[in-house]
Amino acid sequence: MQTEHQSVLFHTLTTEMGKKIGLATLNLKQAHNALNLTMVQALTAQMSLWQRDPNIVAVLLDGAGEKAFCAGGDVRAIYHASIGRAGEVTDAATAFFTQEYQLDYLLHCFTKPVIVWGDGIVMGGGVGLMIAASHRIVTERSQIAMPEVSIGLYPDVGGSYFLNRMPGKSGLFLGMTAYNMSGADAHYVGIGNHYLNHHDKSALLDQLALLPWGDNTHSNHQALTAVLNIMGTACKVPLASSVLEQHQALLDLLMAGSLDDILANVSQLNGSVLEDNPWLAKALNTMKAASPISLHVVHLQSRLTDVLGHQPTLAQCFKLELALSVNCCAKADFIEGVRALLIDKDRNPQWRLTHDKIPAGYAQTLLQSPWNDDNHPLKDLQ
Repeated sequence: MQTEHQSVLFHTLTTEMGKKIGLATLNLKQAHNALNLTMVQALTAQMSLWQRDPNIVAVLLDGAGEKAFCAGGDVRAIYHASIGRAGEVTDAATAFFTQEYQLDYLLHCFTKPVIVWGDGIVMGGGVGLMIAASHRIVTERSQIAMPEVSIGLYPDVGGSYFLNRMPGKSGLFLGMTAYNMSGADAHYVGIGNHYLNHHDKSALLDQLALLPWGDNTHSNHQALTAVLNIMGTACKVPLASSVLEQHQALLDLLMAGSLDDILANVSQLNGSVLEDNPWLAKALNTMKAASPISLHVVHLQSRLTDVLGHQPTLAQCFKLELALSVNCCAKADFIEGVRALLIDKDRNPQWRLTHDKIPAGYAQTLLQSPWNDDNHPLKDLQ
């Protein structure tokens, strides 16, 4: 069976046991498979059907072409809807973020195995899809990042949940610097939990067809995990060492304390350290050029438990992020960031506020929801 959508392809793979694997391919190669609202809606509808279909035992998500799984969300529609409407929460922003987060949450809660083939570029919204899957495959070609601070946003799609569960301060570092992770880095911080080589994809499909799939979801998860582990040990290009893991102690020192402390730590960093670690110099330069408001929001994300007085659940994180995201579009640096990076492409954003002009608690005001509990767009997330 094959059905085609303008920007997503859906297939099924029949296994030797007679069960089927759902295959969903993001199909916008020219945009590195960046997610738009139509793609989100198509994926949500098909994943919901596959969840209910007893003959579907697992799902594989991948991207068309050789360059990317998914290079993030296509935010241009939100930009165009927000121009000239400063301070307003637009229907376009609410619709996109609501439906994107509903899709991510559906994947997080999916009872059947969900595999993401995270080869090539995986950014932003692509990370949201990937981190929600049960089996997250990275390769020696993976390039994974959360670059939202450069467009006046912050690492959303559940970042408030998963960044804080990474080793040490690595999640805060990733959110503030948009550091481009290798497959090894992503495996270390947990974005990936399996490693294969990029040329192993056809062998993976062969193995999926041969697995002893049955009606027991737990057994299916175990069988899939076992075969991925076996394949991982046989990779011709072995899993490299993670730069983040090697320098975890340094990252923890740099990212310690208040945002003012972090900025001071970065400014006082010994120049020889940066010369010896060009990856770090590039990441910190990105951070210095990022939206100051966005950096405040990312730091707020890292201490949500203290701010709220409890550790938020995944559902609560998505609800908080919906408020943050639409407020960033309406009241913060999103419009200017998208203009500078994606529309005019002058890479010269004029941010609203410098660090020294942002009032204490400013980021926390962006958490204020435009909705009450009864009419919240994500009220059904539990």
